[in-house]
Amino acid sequence: MTADETTPPAPAPADAVSEQTRRDARRFDAWSIAWLFLALAIWAWFAFLMLADYGPESGSGAMCRSPLAGPPSDAVLCRSELRQWPALLGILALAVMATVIAAATMVYAKLLSRLARRDGPDARPQG
Repeated sequence: MTADETTPPAPAPADAVSEQTRRDARRFDAWSIAWLFLALAIWAWFAFLMLADYGPESGSGAMCRSPLAGPPSDAVLCRSELRQWPALLGILALAVMATVIAAATMVYAKLLSRLARRDGPDARPQG
């Protein structure tokens, strides 16, 4: 065994670690924005399914009432699978999961950016 094989690798300089942390923070910030837009789109879809009337037009509006607007219609044309409660609860679960992931990635991105600022080249030594 030579001396080169037994020595541990040298730690990366503080500037390189800080720059890597900044890059990670920017990447996670971009992902958090993407998750946020996805969550907003799913919430909008859920709100549309819950509040908008649907079906063929009849006189003053759509023939079928939305799930929150009134009692459901018994007409055959009003049997939409997406307007049934199991499907609506599934869409609600997707919206909640996307929102939680968006919040978690946003918090992690902010944490990384603060850590990178603290470990930056102009950071004061502690002690």
